[in-house]
Amino acid sequence: MFKLPDLSYDYDALGKYISKDIMVLHHTKHHQGYVDKLNAALEGQSELQGKTLEELLVSYEQLPETVKAAVRNQGGGHYNHSLFWQWMSPNGGGEPSGQLAADIIEKYGSFQAFVDEFSAKALGVFGSGWVWLQPDLSIATTSNQDTPILLGQPEPLLGLDVWEHAYYLDYKNKRDDYVKAWWNVVNWDFVESRSAR
Repeated sequence: MFKLPDLSYDYDALGKYISKDIMVLHHTKHHQGYVDKLNAALEGQSELQGKTLEELLVSYEQLPETVKAAVRNQGGGHYNHSLFWQWMSPNGGGEPSGQLAADIIEKYGSFQAFVDEFSAKALGVFGSGWVWLQPDLSIATTSNQDTPILLGQPEPLLGLDVWEHAYYLDYKNKRDDYVKAWWNVVNWDFVESRSAR
């Protein structure tokens, strides 16, 4: 049985950028919903219940048709959000350091140019989805709860949830304000730990 991961910070820890109300709703309702629906879909599927979430997503094409949609949507939602909480921190913001910073500047010309391109991609997602920084430092987007590893790509270094449920209570329909605020809580230490693997 998959479980909702605990946060490493309090619901109100992201302060003026992402409110306690958003965090409680997002974590305890939306993310918990993905976990519950994934577990329900896997009931009676003994050959799948011992697999990790990553194994289920990577082997998506080989899964029984009866569970494919649930693994893609609910499993993807669980995977994406489990990382999303770690990509944010009360001590976040600023810029990366070390090799990751150097590589971003080499690819994009400056850190701000990277932020601008990533933000533009986030604003360009039609409807609900995600924007990702991949290990080769390319920027990709997916719809709904699709995740790079389900699509045969590597695990992302960084991801931003641009579903309305991630920001609507705070920012209404102004996704651009949400994306701008989110940079103030990005946990670059976690991103750098993933880039060093």
